[in-house]
Amino acid sequence: MSSKSYFENSSDESQSGKLSRKVKDSPFMIIGLAGFVAAGVIGAYKYKNRGTMSTSVFLMQLRVAAQGTVVGALTLGLAYTMANDYLFKDKKPTENTKVSN
Repeated sequence: MSSKSYFENSSDESQSGKLSRKVKDSPFMIIGLAGFVAAGVIGAYKYKNRGTMSTSVFLMQLRVAAQGTVVGALTLGLAYTMANDYLFKDKKPTENTKVSN
């Protein structure tokens, strides 16, 4: 059996340790979250100068922009991971795993 547990004890790791592990595991998720926050901040700034556009239409466009940044970053992360796994992986010689009887 594996020594890893699917459920981690919350006291095993600090919040900063969890964040640093997440950044190492999936950096494009952090980029997506930063894009989401940036779209929100830019939208809040532009809300004052929206002109005659209604608030509901403006917020709908802002939501689409924020979701687009997150989906785009996650798609780039997936493409990066697949390229590393399938295109750029090192060709290591495989060991002979036959079991002789």
